[in-house]
Amino acid sequence: MSHVSPSPPDSPFQAERNPRDEAPQFVLPLVVRIERGAPPARTDALETAARAVLALLGDERAYGDGAWAEAVRSWEDARIRKVVRRARGAEWRRAEALPGITVTGKSAEVRVFPPIPLDGWPKDLAKLQVSGTELDDPEPPVAADPAQPVLWLNPQLEMSAGKAMAQAGHAAQLAWWALSGAERTAWRDAGHALAVRTAGPADWARLTGSGLPVVRDAGFTEIAPGSCTVVADHPALR
Repeated sequence: MSHVSPSPPDSPFQAERNPRDEAPQFVLPLVVRIERGAPPARTDALETAARAVLALLGDERAYGDGAWAEAVRSWEDARIRKVVRRARGAEWRRAEALPGITVTGKSAEVRVFPPIPLDGWPKDLAKLQVSGTELDDPEPPVAADPAQPVLWLNPQLEMSAGKAMAQAGHAAQLAWWALSGAERTAWRDAGHALAVRTAGPADWARLTGSGLPVVRDAGFTEIAPGSCTVVADHPALR
């Protein structure tokens, strides 16, 4: 089985300053559809955002000579930043008209776009709000299937849904990087099936010391730099 260090020295998710900070900074935009009166369930939004990141990473436009490949390489050479914004109605329709991929969950729709320079947001995305992504689960999520990848959230941190969506996307990306080509193909063929759940306090200590990929936040928003936010528990990495 494959294993990765929970904090590899060259990880773009490191909180400490490193040479990646000197590279031009890019960001991966994600837009969640939140219609007034019909918001998605929180857990479904987190899972859909994580699958959207995987959909972009596995898209033929994102590597080799693909149309998005240069932008993706530039993004991966610097800090791995993701920003989640919300849209509804005409805002959502304008966002859907831009190049990207829309991923649909049970109640959530998330569109992911190729990376852009930190200060180079398209106007139809720049106008969208980051705040206002407070979502709830109408019912507690069912227990995760241990045969599927699970992205475990830190039970000691409180994050907005938008922040948690970005962190779940980070965790999915770390798991993707740690897999072999065959394992990535199998995950893609399974529709990037995954679950996002909050770990129990005792389980969290075990997970962070297990050698599985761990997201450490850079501290740009909401939480302290270096905070462990998500553990990516993919069956192939156990």
